[in-house]
Amino acid sequence: MRRALPILVMTLVTTFGWWWCRVPGSGDWVNFPPAADGPWIAYGDSLTAGFGADKGNDYPTLLGKKLGIQIRNFGVSGNTTHDGLARIDQALAVKPKVVLLCLGGNDSLRNLPKDQTFANLSQMIDRFHGVGSFVVLVGVRSASLRDKNADRFEALAREKKVMLIPNILEGVLFNSSLMSDTIHPNSQGYEKVAERLFVLLAPLLAQLNAARE
Repeated sequence: MRRALPILVMTLVTTFGWWWCRVPGSGDWVNFPPAADGPWIAYGDSLTAGFGADKGNDYPTLLGKKLGIQIRNFGVSGNTTHDGLARIDQALAVKPKVVLLCLGGNDSLRNLPKDQTFANLSQMIDRFHGVGSFVVLVGVRSASLRDKNADRFEALAREKKVMLIPNILEGVLFNSSLMSDTIHPNSQGYEKVAERLFVLLAPLLAQLNAARE
């Protein structure tokens, strides 16, 4: 019975993760399965680069270890969505199979127009779709008492038919033991981020592997 319990727990976690991913309209996701055959990549700013954590404790590295794959880190600290759009060719060149797209935090901190932020994100999604990538849009909370980004991320995900993971710092932000400063997690915080993303993305990886067989 003791041996069966961990298997049951893992089955429930995987099932819950797949149920969570299968939001209305998910059957219409673009490039599922992806036509591109390159690596998984994480494309973003300091939250992707792992600012505030010890070396090797950025969320793409930790998540990749949990999934049993390598996730290339294309995070650049300080990037806005404009910066991300300007350097996107280097990411397109590897023809990524799956893209974890997480940008917008610095736009909010600098009080840049939201219409431009989400227009930039829209263009990036289109560019990745153009090379056959499956895009996972990772939401970022706005720098305000009330999250003013959540509805915009949801609307963009529906419009572009991509998978959405809301608010990358859910359960981490405002917890001082998990943060290196008011914006960035510490190593333990990025571990929490990776754990949450693993639950949501492990079923996706299983589906992609099944589709390849």
